[in-house]
Amino acid sequence: MDQLRIGLVGAGPWGRGVHAPGIAGHPRAELAGVWTRRPEPARELVAEHGGEAFGSFEALLDAVDAVAFAVPPQVQGELAPHAAAAGRHLVLDKPLADSLPAAEQVEAAVAAAGVCSTTMLTMRFDPAVRAWLAGLSGGPAGADTVGSARWLSGALLGGPYAGSGWRAERGALLDIGPHVVDLLDAALGEVRDVEWARLDAPDLWRFGLVHAGGAHSTVTLSLRLPVDPTEVEVTAFGAAGRHVLATRPADPVACYGVLLDEFVDAVRAGRVDGPQNVRRALHLQRVLAAVQRTSGS
Repeated sequence: MDQLRIGLVGAGPWGRGVHAPGIAGHPRAELAGVWTRRPEPARELVAEHGGEAFGSFEALLDAVDAVAFAVPPQVQGELAPHAAAAGRHLVLDKPLADSLPAAEQVEAAVAAAGVCSTTMLTMRFDPAVRAWLAGLSGGPAGADTVGSARWLSGALLGGPYAGSGWRAERGALLDIGPHVVDLLDAALGEVRDVEWARLDAPDLWRFGLVHAGGAHSTVTLSLRLPVDPTEVEVTAFGAAGRHVLATRPADPVACYGVLLDEFVDAVRAGRVDGPQNVRRALHLQRVLAAVQRTSGS
């Protein structure tokens, strides 16, 4: 296999701005084509980046080795099991699906098919974030360690995501929650419990997490605050000192290139444990479902 043939499903802002140029520009991947439920966006993308505008999802599956999803979570939850059953490797978006049962069905389908998967947890493929996490290595943090994270944005007040129906309905928890919980989980140890959670309308989430080694962390999230630029900070305090991450990746396409490097390596090696794979995505969705239950929302 000289190049991994990847079909893109979806042509929203992330599909146009990250997936399509990232796949088309990767030396070991080929943008085989695009499928969208309305044909015009697919035609526009392939006119710019190459490949075929497929007339159906099934036609795309027949022509590719892997499928990259850039669609709302309810659509990914519906289509990803079919792609896995067809033997196609998967580049999944977060969240995995629009509900925990649907996310569990995606994970089960991937496991049954024995295909490779990775998840668009973009920050985990950024060199600065990886360096920050490396500075915290040494196993789960103990009870003498606390963490905090905040991601405050006005993305739903204006800009390319303001018209996103599922983001407007589900808000920050399902959209940016996976990124934040993933970083705290990687930095402090696996999240084992949600201590408390609160939602203040319309979209200010606050919650507390308990980690495997006894560390505790607190999170504040919103996509409806008049904040520009977006405020992102993740901090760990404890016996190992103070570790602060106060940046987002400046170039998501470059992060996507790292994801594709590692994904192609995993596929070529015949592995099913791609970077940040479907099991990781399901773990994060279980934590977020527990936050929602605890908040009573």
